[in-house]
Amino acid sequence: MTKKKILLAGESWVSTATHIKGFDQFPTVTYHTGADELLKALETSPYDITFMPAHEAQRGFPQTMEALRAYDAVILSDLGSNTLLLHPDTWIHSKPTPNRLKLIRDYVRDGGGLLMFGGYYSFQGINGGARYRRTPVEDVLPVTCLPIDDRVEVPEGFKPAVIGPSDHPILQGLGTDWPELLGFNEVELKPGAEVLATAPSDYGSLPLLVTGTYGHGRTLAWTSDIGPHWLPPAFCAWEGFARIWTQAIAWTLKDA
Repeated sequence: MTKKKILLAGESWVSTATHIKGFDQFPTVTYHTGADELLKALETSPYDITFMPAHEAQRGFPQTMEALRAYDAVILSDLGSNTLLLHPDTWIHSKPTPNRLKLIRDYVRDGGGLLMFGGYYSFQGINGGARYRRTPVEDVLPVTCLPIDDRVEVPEGFKPAVIGPSDHPILQGLGTDWPELLGFNEVELKPGAEVLATAPSDYGSLPLLVTGTYGHGRTLAWTSDIGPHWLPPAFCAWEGFARIWTQAIAWTLKDA
């Protein structure tokens, strides 16, 4: 049986550092990816995951509906809206290019699936820099973004409050005792959204795992991370780690 195709865009970054040793100094550059554990967990899933790092997505993310429809669902994770809005042809050469945020909206309306996972460049993001508020992608999501920096840092850790029914296709077999997380993006619910998990009451029971629909498609928001730093190693090692994401994708594709 042919596996359904999923596009995971984002989850990469480059860090620069200057090392100063007395009179002398030298710079270094390192490349990082944040999806390694997720990709490993989904290796045996019924889905074919194409990972498109953030620096590749600026040019390589599909620009036509035909190209986007080659995938059954799209995951945006730690990928700011500017990366999708500012194709190099527009940014460098001042040429008109397709608005890929509108393309994603229309793709979901026509039956495609969309998942957004949290991080510093998801939803509204650090310093408001992810900038999905009042965009066509926000139209599709089951949540709305704040107009400000939406990060909620929880350095002491918190356990998700699982409030959805245990027989929900995404929650089956996961129980209610999930490992700790270290932060999330604050969002607001849209009417009709279904909340499956939240932050604890001392953090306002804010949404953590939310599902919804748009047109003929389904959408899902996970407001914490899928890798460092909000997602500790213990969460990656959790026996439910592969299950929750496999089931989340299945629900979004109407396979569950």
